[in-house]
Amino acid sequence: MEELPVPHNIKISNITCDSFKISWEMDSKSKDRITHYFIDLNKKENKNSNKFKHKDVPTKLVAKAVPLPMTVRGHWFLSPRTEYTVAVQTASKQVDGDYVVSEWSEIIEFCTADYSKVHLTQLLEKAEVIAGRMLKFSVFYRNQHKEYFDYVREHHGNAMQPSVKDNSGSHGSPISGKLEGIFFSCSTEFNTGKPPQDSPYGRYRFEIAAEKLFNPNTNLYFGDFYCMYTAYHYVILVIAPVGSPGDEFCKLRLPQLNSKDNKFLTCTEEDGVLVYHHAQDVILEVIFTDPVDLSLGTVAEITGHQLMSLSTANAKKDPSCKTCNISVGR
Repeated sequence: MEELPVPHNIKISNITCDSFKISWEMDSKSKDRITHYFIDLNKKENKNSNKFKHKDVPTKLVAKAVPLPMTVRGHWFLSPRTEYTVAVQTASKQVDGDYVVSEWSEIIEFCTADYSKVHLTQLLEKAEVIAGRMLKFSVFYRNQHKEYFDYVREHHGNAMQPSVKDNSGSHGSPISGKLEGIFFSCSTEFNTGKPPQDSPYGRYRFEIAAEKLFNPNTNLYFGDFYCMYTAYHYVILVIAPVGSPGDEFCKLRLPQLNSKDNKFLTCTEEDGVLVYHHAQDVILEVIFTDPVDLSLGTVAEITGHQLMSLSTANAKKDPSCKTCNISVGR
């Protein structure tokens, strides 16, 4: 009996955060005997395991021979933004239930995509459930060390510059490692209505009137929802001046929120004055995508403590939390 054709020239296409299409070429010889495809998928760090595969080693997916390209979805719990290796062999099911298989193909590498707007909307809807009631606030603030503000004055002409967002939060977030912005907070203490005196990010605080950053000339986007093995949750929002590069980036990738009516952060007009509210039961991390001049606000030392344990720098999301995870990966 002739050997089954070995797949070659494998192509991966239509990659999402939890699916892909795969196709390949085969010699026509013995092609009509193929009843199934065996597909082996591994995270890239385990790629050496393929070297030890033999014809009789079970594979992770046995699929009926369908016209190519074949969509692979739901067979594995694919993670977003993750590198994988894939190899294929052809198989012919025998009358006794066993398979005759070809040699393994070459190993191909590919990377899954970020969350799409559809996935982010699922996260958004989960965040809305726990956002809680809205509290009034009047300033955005940013805590840093004294050296940071000194550097801004000396080297950047007094303007804080956007920097690339770190990898904290959901692994599939399209803003991690890509969006440039400046982090601000707006949370207030329930009893005073003012920003808390403690901070994980430094003893010096820049405060700026809310209308200087968030107004009818800006757009508001939902960026992420996560926790760090804690009871409280974080929501990342992005404020981008209309038509700015940050706005164009977000428009393609993030769900846009109605600035006047959403569960997290609102800007409304009352008697000709802009009024601001933030959600009480989540911690908001607000990214502003343009430079901000220190002259637009004030810098002063806080009187409270520097609570490093609350820092979210490169924090990993709890993959087991049912509140802030969706079913397509972490």
